[in-house]
Amino acid sequence: MTTTQLSQLSGLAFDELASRILAGGEATPEEAVAVLRASDVDLMYVVAAAGRLRRQHFGNTVKVNYLVNLKSGLCPENCNYCSQAIGSEAPILKYSYLSKDETLKQAGAGLRGGATRVCMVSSGRGPSNRDIDKVVEMTEALKETYDGVEVCACLGLLKDGQAEKLKAAGVDAYNHNINTAESHHDNIVQTHTYDDRVDTIGKAKSAGLSPCSGLIAGLGESDEQLVEALFALKELDADSIPVNFLMPFDGTPYENTWELSPTRCVKILAMARFVAPDKEIRIAGGREMHLRSMQATALHVANSIFLGDYLTSEGQSALDDLHMLRDNGFSILGLDEAGFAELIATHEASAADTAHRAHAVTTTPCGSSAGTGCGDGCGGCSIAASAPASAPTVVETNPTIRRRGAGTEVPANA
Repeated sequence: MTTTQLSQLSGLAFDELASRILAGGEATPEEAVAVLRASDVDLMYVVAAAGRLRRQHFGNTVKVNYLVNLKSGLCPENCNYCSQAIGSEAPILKYSYLSKDETLKQAGAGLRGGATRVCMVSSGRGPSNRDIDKVVEMTEALKETYDGVEVCACLGLLKDGQAEKLKAAGVDAYNHNINTAESHHDNIVQTHTYDDRVDTIGKAKSAGLSPCSGLIAGLGESDEQLVEALFALKELDADSIPVNFLMPFDGTPYENTWELSPTRCVKILAMARFVAPDKEIRIAGGREMHLRSMQATALHVANSIFLGDYLTSEGQSALDDLHMLRDNGFSILGLDEAGFAELIATHEASAADTAHRAHAVTTTPCGSSAGTGCGDGCGGCSIAASAPASAPTVVETNPTIRRRGAGTEVPANA
């Protein structure tokens, strides 16, 4: 089926494509480009067709993952999109490796929040052997403490023998994203090559680690380059494919770069599902910022998310994530209905307690619970008298820098 035929047949063509894939066929690069170029009018036809593939392989389950940033910032690589790269002026948290106990604490928050996989990430070009020893110790402690936990390591470019040490310690998967098409790679980073990244994925696979590799959309790539990247990931046989949407941090070369709309993001995820129908497609960084009200729609195509915050930026509240999943009929992988209900109830109770404590702090001197919003009608509150008559509502478009969780004293968003 040609791109022109797909365009002419619109919704029916995407359903036909899904039927052919379900029967054992494969999408072509031309068909994948056509998915990206589908009219917004036909968006729900695309979602419905890709959703058939998602349900065939994953039902209505969503795999919940949780990130622990072991080491933040301080990176010598010049990846132009990254807030942690050399030259970045983004005001992110900067710290060296977490201790084993702190890692257990942070990972535990995510696991209690419904995650089944902990992704331990470290900034930098690649780990030293001493770094590998630290991650080995952390992994062994996680496996001993939390029954059935999956551990994914993301530590950068691997040297010979390092993947084998991680595997022996119980690490299940290794994440190393190709990030973009080979034809676009040198435009976004110059301190390592595309082949360097592919080599590390190969090292992980050879050691028996499940390869996790994905991309970042919104880096100035063409439709054809997005498709090129997805077919490369298919060729690499990545078991899980995180799809990130560029978060344009101030202080990086990509600040103020806004190429993505919610419908564009859904089409990118749908294209990934058509190309790799039986792989875990994970909605990763930038989910809240770019998909916005279409996050749940996107999960009818993708089947995996990160809970809570990301490496250097904040995500929406974990409770909002859980409500979104339940409200849209999804179940969490590894949790039955009763467990899901209990998880939400626990989060709701915690949120209510936090709100109560915040409410107590913001009472006025006269004991009113109205805070600074009581106006000057009561006549007895100096706080109210000094408050501005009205405060404008500010809608932030830039990433919110993470100031909680790993590397801080503030509880994690999980």
